[in-house]
Amino acid sequence: MVLLGSTGSIGVNTLNIARRFNLGVEVLVAGRNIDLLNKQIAEFKPKVVVVANSEDIAKVNHSTVFAGESAILDAIEQSSSEVVVNALVGYLGLMPTLHSIKLGKRVALANKESLVVAGKFIDISKLTPIDSEHFALWYLVDNKEVDRLYITASGGAFRDWDIKKIENATFADALKHPNWSMGNKITIDSASMVNKLFELLEAKWLFNTDRIDAFIERKSLIHGLVEFKDGSTTAHLSRANMQLPIAYALRGKVEEQILEPLNLLEIGSLSFEEIKESKYPIWQIKKHLLSNSDMGVVLNAANEVAIDRFSKGEFGFFKMVDIILKSYAKFDDTKLDSIESIIEIDTEVRAFTKGLK
Repeated sequence: MVLLGSTGSIGVNTLNIARRFNLGVEVLVAGRNIDLLNKQIAEFKPKVVVVANSEDIAKVNHSTVFAGESAILDAIEQSSSEVVVNALVGYLGLMPTLHSIKLGKRVALANKESLVVAGKFIDISKLTPIDSEHFALWYLVDNKEVDRLYITASGGAFRDWDIKKIENATFADALKHPNWSMGNKITIDSASMVNKLFELLEAKWLFNTDRIDAFIERKSLIHGLVEFKDGSTTAHLSRANMQLPIAYALRGKVEEQILEPLNLLEIGSLSFEEIKESKYPIWQIKKHLLSNSDMGVVLNAANEVAIDRFSKGEFGFFKMVDIILKSYAKFDDTKLDSIESIIEIDTEVRAFTKGLK
């Protein structure tokens, strides 16, 4: 396989599956965690390695190392692997997804932004989602007649905070997720609920429906529910561990235990809560976004810039969300007709969001 984002949470879990099933790794692509990358190189012995920055090349213990976004595309094109695991974070992951599909490769997709930004231009048949929510839906749908789909949210770092306290919450506060530890961006997106907007839009493309919603399930044990045409509803429960969807994506089937089964008596009870706009103001654009899916590029660009500014301490948490909403409103008539138009709108939105006070 080609593994993009090898040192992140998804990448590490992918290599755990590769180790367990003796799967080959032809290319490793990583960011700045060179120490972990070198450990991965020593174990999996890839033919090619790509890092984010050229100044890190000399630190990598490998004879064939490249750097930068174009090097990622070159490595994909020159590889013989049929599978590309895209676990890159953010807009950076879009072009590798498009390029892999163009080359006829199958993409195990964890990069949310690919579908959020360019779902209308992506051949869904070439993708296997490895988000736990979309994997759950795929697992349950199984060619049945579906009426509605549901995904769940943990509620993020501020689910139990008073709204007045949230207003001035810091970047460090937003990283204290109650259920799990992942990368900074996805943890911030979880706190703002942007993450669930992304996942709803992804699900629209993956399952060809806008009859989809999300609720808070605090224990992160139910990942998706499907309401069937016959009136019944089925839920997918499992521990919050990405190795199961990754194993299915890489092997096509799983015939042995990957996760420790749940003890229902220990769980005791599960409950659902509404995602309220008072605590999650970004939720007010949910219906508009699902009805105007081209707006995904606007939401993503504004979100990435706003998070960057938030991380630098320019403003509090709710101000970050307010800036995203202002950018979304400014470009609310966005229509995309090509990949080039995505690049153009992305650039315009980022410039606008950077200038907001």
